[in-house]
Amino acid sequence: MENVLLVIHLLLAIGLVGVILLQKSEGGVLGMGGGGGGFMTGRSAGNLLTRTTAILATGFILTSLALALIANGKRVDRSIMDQPAATQEAPAASPAPAKPVEPSAPVAR
Repeated sequence: MENVLLVIHLLLAIGLVGVILLQKSEGGVLGMGGGGGGFMTGRSAGNLLTRTTAILATGFILTSLALALIANGKRVDRSIMDQPAATQEAPAASPAPAKPVEPSAPVAR
């Protein structure tokens, strides 16, 4: 289910970018004011693109929320306060120390 929702989310994002790029610029930012002829001209095309943008944006937001809820459901809350106190273990018995080696008597040559 999560993978299907993720694919739909990706397709909505790509579609949203495409529809936004098709729209005519109205701001005239930096002198780029969307000239006369274009791919889709006229008032009805603007309304269609605006409506399509709104539908795709709504779908994108809904799939974003659904994916966030799914991810939140999979999360495991772990807190240090929930864990039992750690107990100190006794140190392991160390092997008996080796006998010190006494120097042997000097050998006469």
